[in-house]
Amino acid sequence: MKLDIRIPLGLLFLIFGALLTVFGAISNPTLYDRSLHINVNLWWGTVMLAFGLAMFVLGRRSHRRLAKSAGSSGTQASSKSAS
Repeated sequence: MKLDIRIPLGLLFLIFGALLTVFGAISNPTLYDRSLHINVNLWWGTVMLAFGLAMFVLGRRSHRRLAKSAGSSGTQASSKSAS
């Protein structure tokens, strides 16, 4: 079984993005005075969540496609050897 790097990478970005988004949502607004009142943690947490979700979904979709093709080729090989 080969592991697609997008699955653990997606999970990593999902976890860090969730932490950063939650911190940005509950943090004190005066913390963002130096960044022109832009909640950088909230925005980048959302970006990390979206990127992590995309990587995880693409990795799982590829993994399922490979598993399905390996399963169908295994049944074809066994039916050819039986005949």
